[in-house]
Amino acid sequence: MEKILLNDQIIDKENAKIDIEDRGYQFGDGVYEVIRIYGGKLFTVNEHLDRFFSSAEKIKIVIPFEKSGLLDLLEQLMKGNGVNNGSVYMQITRGVAMRNHIFPGTDVKPVLTAYTKVVERPESALQDGVGAIVADDIRWLRCDIKSLNLLPNLLAKQHATEQGCYESILHRDGTVTEGSASNAYIVKNGTVKTHPATNLILNGITRQVIASLCKDNNIPFLEEAFSVDELFAADEVFVSSTTSEVMPVIRIDGEVVGNGQPGMLTRKLQALLCEKIGVFN
Repeated sequence: MEKILLNDQIIDKENAKIDIEDRGYQFGDGVYEVIRIYGGKLFTVNEHLDRFFSSAEKIKIVIPFEKSGLLDLLEQLMKGNGVNNGSVYMQITRGVAMRNHIFPGTDVKPVLTAYTKVVERPESALQDGVGAIVADDIRWLRCDIKSLNLLPNLLAKQHATEQGCYESILHRDGTVTEGSASNAYIVKNGTVKTHPATNLILNGITRQVIASLCKDNNIPFLEEAFSVDELFAADEVFVSSTTSEVMPVIRIDGEVVGNGQPGMLTRKLQALLCEKIGVFN
């Protein structure tokens, strides 16, 4: 029987119930995280927990756990479900209260849920590269918060899918921000460039790992905004996320990127990330 985490209890999924007046359901009033599992271990879990707590603090939700206690529960959940390669999804909402735009009182307690699923690495896409489209970034101005409110992201991702592509690369007035579910990068003359970690993007955990790998391996890395024109003129393009890893983009809006193959620097970053994860292509 599959297990889920509900507040501080690990229970059978069939016994899990969420109240219809949960503010996550009615307002999207909460935050979430997705943590990758490789070889039965939670990858970069401390960084994910730090961001989870930070996102909650930014919307004034007090998580009723210490990070160490929450980590223990997530590991119990992962082991209880026997997931070796997959992910943990967790979210916290402001809790259950009569529908009102005003925050409820302190007597209303946040609701924490988490579950696991089996997810294999997208090896074929990582090897061959993917297509993307360019789309307007119509999201709110606090993209640094990993909010439950993802409707603009869903619309952008769906549009990409309908065009036979993997991802939408978003821009605000011609300045590239990130993907609908990823961070976006260009490579030009041997330098990796990505949008700075401002309120306009989510500072992805894989993004942080890539920045560290570049520093440790003397790969020029710039947190600097770039334009849609620069995107189309790039030598290489890739996106990254917890589940996409370092994903090569080989065509955008039907136009070929570089020579139409994953670039050498993208390949190097893939290999470095695999080494850090402990898997090998």
